[in-house]
Amino acid sequence: MSRLSHKQKLYIIVGIAAVAVVLQYLLHLKLYAQILVTLVGAIIALSMFKEMVHTLRSGKYGVDLLAILAVVATLSVGEYWASMVILIMLTGGDTLEDYASHKANTELKALLDNSPQIAHKIMDDGDIDDVSVNDVKVGDKIVVKPGEIVPVDSFIIKGSGLFDESSLTGESKPVEKNLRDNVMSGSLNGDNSVTLQVSKLAKDSQYQQLVKLVKEAESTPAHFVRMADRYAVPFTLAAILISLAAWFFSGDPHRLAEVLVVASPCPLILAAPVAMVSGMSRASRNGIVVKTGDVLEKLATAKTGAFDKTGTITSGQLTVQDVVTTSMKVEELLQLAASAEQESSHILARSLVAYTDNQNIDLAPVSSLEEKTGKGIEATINHKNVKVGKLKFVAPNSEMKPLATTTIYVSVDDELCGYVTFTDHVRPEAKETMNTLKALGVKKLMMLTGDQEKIAQRVAKEVGIDEVKADLLPQDKITALQTIPKSGHPTFMVGDGVNDAPSLATVDVGIAMGAHGSTAASESADVVILKDDLSRVSKAVTISRDTIKVARQSVLLGIAICTALMLIASTGIIPAFIGAMFQEVVDTVSILWALKARYSHEQ
Repeated sequence: MSRLSHKQKLYIIVGIAAVAVVLQYLLHLKLYAQILVTLVGAIIALSMFKEMVHTLRSGKYGVDLLAILAVVATLSVGEYWASMVILIMLTGGDTLEDYASHKANTELKALLDNSPQIAHKIMDDGDIDDVSVNDVKVGDKIVVKPGEIVPVDSFIIKGSGLFDESSLTGESKPVEKNLRDNVMSGSLNGDNSVTLQVSKLAKDSQYQQLVKLVKEAESTPAHFVRMADRYAVPFTLAAILISLAAWFFSGDPHRLAEVLVVASPCPLILAAPVAMVSGMSRASRNGIVVKTGDVLEKLATAKTGAFDKTGTITSGQLTVQDVVTTSMKVEELLQLAASAEQESSHILARSLVAYTDNQNIDLAPVSSLEEKTGKGIEATINHKNVKVGKLKFVAPNSEMKPLATTTIYVSVDDELCGYVTFTDHVRPEAKETMNTLKALGVKKLMMLTGDQEKIAQRVAKEVGIDEVKADLLPQDKITALQTIPKSGHPTFMVGDGVNDAPSLATVDVGIAMGAHGSTAASESADVVILKDDLSRVSKAVTISRDTIKVARQSVLLGIAICTALMLIASTGIIPAFIGAMFQEVVDTVSILWALKARYSHEQ
């Protein structure tokens, strides 16, 4: 029966129960009814015992043992109808869990159901052919018709329109997109047909990455479920002691069965996972993908938070302030720098390319390109070696001192040719986010950035961060995170770029700002913020704390009710059959309480 679904098991047991009722009450064959129920109960108890042996190492033995004891005890004292009710309640509880998990996971599964499969590709002869989304290459031109989902990350080369990005960002208001604007895969096109040029392969596109995260979220078990199973050990011992004491003092073995019947293990089996999936569903509605329930538990107790600066605490809307050259025209410097940066997802690169585009400067073809993480870009453009990034990387022998503002430097064939400065805008929600995190109990907030000390200190002071570590390479960030004192509470890190990916993988909980962030950052992270909104970080912590609180409440509530019923049953007041019926009440209360984690006052 182990290969059958919980619903199928329930149908079979109910069917057998119906046959037993006919045998005993219509045909007056009580012995046959008892034999049938006892035989089926023994088979199922044996099946449960085998499953328990297979799951001993996972810590679930307490739950299984209690269920087996209840079935065996009722069968041993001839309370076979009570045994049948227990079996119906157990399989019914499992079926209810499946239903509750399915309802709680609706928002996550919607992503998988809507995954784009086909793209309308414009061929060389101008015809439009439908091809598999996996066959589309970077640079291909595709058409997205009204009401269709964008199959791959692209940018508009013809037309404009409104795009619904709610499945990606949680933002219900359609976003207007015009020429050269990037459009994320998974966006729903409005009323206009648009022509797009592909910027990423399907496997690297936003929607497919999100689907991958959702699949990970579904397939990885939650640590808190194991915690709930550990509750089963003392609970099982208490149930056994109370049942043995009732038998010892009364001299009646029926008392043992009556106590074990009401010692329902279902709150331990069902409540915690239902709460976890519900919390992950709530996070998804808020534009937050949480990969595992384990992450919710860690984030709920986090006391230290680290933040990257550029693109994380800053808004992602840097403005070019000044362009200074030493040996070429401003337009040529901008063309070389933007051409080298055009494939990078870093905020400085995006801002520079956008500024160059607004200046109507065409980008030059790039024959080779390599991103040096934490340093800059090295490219070959028009047979020239172009470096764009930090001063030490671009011109290590230059006597120039770095400017006290956000700046990228440009060299051609190892000769410093100039630099571009940017105005760095702090996100308007950054300060409130830090205040909210402190109110939630995150006592230590720190900034880890590759930017200069003076710039970092100014931004940190503005948003309310106390500790700053600047001029860091990716490995320096990892070192800084590893030196955080271990207080028994997890640490989280928030970042958005390629250079943040190692740090996000190092900490207990990595959080990626995924709206504009790199694929590497999102894959390394445990939590991905789909909307370009830093306040979603504090929202993720709030949801985590609410979820863990509800999970514990549902488990402890079920245990409390069961304990009270066991003490009452030990006096002989509750017959075994009625006690088995009470089991379902406990299960229902626990599961309904756990489902509270799915709901909130959010719109």
